[in-house]
Amino acid sequence: MSAYAILDLEIFDVEKLQEYKNIAPEIIKKFGGKIIVRGGEPNIVEGNWNPKRVVIIEFPSYEIANDWWNSEDYRKATELRNKGANTNAIIIDGI
Repeated sequence: MSAYAILDLEIFDVEKLQEYKNIAPEIIKKFGGKIIVRGGEPNIVEGNWNPKRVVIIEFPSYEIANDWWNSEDYRKATELRNKGANTNAIIIDGI
């Protein structure tokens, strides 16, 4: 069953975030992940959620998504991401 990593980024330094964007896709691909949403203008249809930049990544399973998030490679990428953006993130099973 697929699982999804859903991130909401508030970018404060585009140049620093670019360093992350240069390496993150290959790490995601290494774990069988596929970016299915990156950016775009959200249409808030209900509630108080005010996402800034949404990224949704599909993984083959919940376990693989967590392995990706906790991997040494992605931990290094996260350090770069944190220099350019504040992030809220979840990993959730699909149906």
